Amino acid sequence: MLTEVEWNRVLDGTSSARALIQPDGDCCNRLGSIGSWRSRLVIYRDGQYVWDGTVTDVTWRLGEVEVVAEDVSVWLDDRVPHATKVFTNVDLSEIAQWLVEDGFAPDDPGHVVEIVGKAGVTGSRSYTAGIGQSGDHLRQLAEAGIDYTVIGNKILLLPETQLISVGRLSDADLPEGLEVGEDGKSLVTRWIIEGSDDSGVIGTAGGTDAYYGLHERYIQMTEISDASSAMQAAQARLRTTSQVPVFIDTQQVTISPLAAIDVPSLVPGWALDVTSASTCRRVTQRLKITGVKVTETGGDSDTPGSESVQVQVAAAATEVA
Repeated sequence: MLTEVEWNRVLDGTSSARALIQPDGDCCNRLGSIGSWRSRLVIYRDGQYVWDGTVTDVTWRLGEVEVVAEDVSVWLDDRVPHATKVFTNVDLSEIAQWLVEDGFAPDDPGHVVEIVGKAGVTGSRSYTAGIGQSGDHLRQLAEAGIDYTVIGNKILLLPETQLISVGRLSDADLPEGLEVGEDGKSLVTRWIIEGSDDSGVIGTAGGTDAYYGLHERYIQMTEISDASSAMQAAQARLRTTSQVPVFIDTQQVTISPLAAIDVPSLVPGWALDVTSASTCRRVTQRLKITGVKVTETGGDSDTPGSESVQVQVAAAATEVA
């Protein structure tokens, strides 16, 4: 019997899911054959396919089995570039697609790449066969002007600037309230990005802000090979860090069933129109979905089951402005 299930979706990262099972009948023998990297956990909500991923951890206890899985992008953390590749002034979506396809080329667990929209940011990158993890390369690219998320076995690539709404939330939809917060530590008003050691290039963007002052950050991106790409990467980071971002969390409350929200449509990278006056920080804004977490308990004959839907949304610096 399935007693608890939890699944999430994240932006620019790998999502996970968990299932808690109390075996009955002959289930125990079958549950004993579950294997990490050999089995998949597939989740449906009201008959709709909402999550799919590879089992990465199994725990067998007395009268209970816990299964943990991660989406298809987790494989990229165990892959390296299999070819040496140089890109010159191409859209970042093309580079991201190559990283994924190359990572899965020798052994494909089953994936699809869909470019929802071009990044609108071009750059030059170089990758060397056998150097670095493909997952790290993809996440680093996502910090330079492109977003990605995973739904089922599909990896979606989309522009950072996308703000297409999939629903609306107000205080009436969140009877237990929400939390509005600022992340001051993520503020950067000037970026310095160094390319590969061989190229010697450095790109900068930003400076002293009249309101916030000067907050500088340096990083090296060894896959960047020319000054233009370093500068574009710095500009892309500045767009999302030049003002203190606002985050809203529904604190694991259950969104009202009357809300104009279709839970399977809550996909990171898309947006929600949020209107709230329940805290001292009033919000009336279209905000990007950055995470979704759904937890459901099965209940028993005496206690009904319940579902909790948690949504995290955020305003990047461009939207805050």
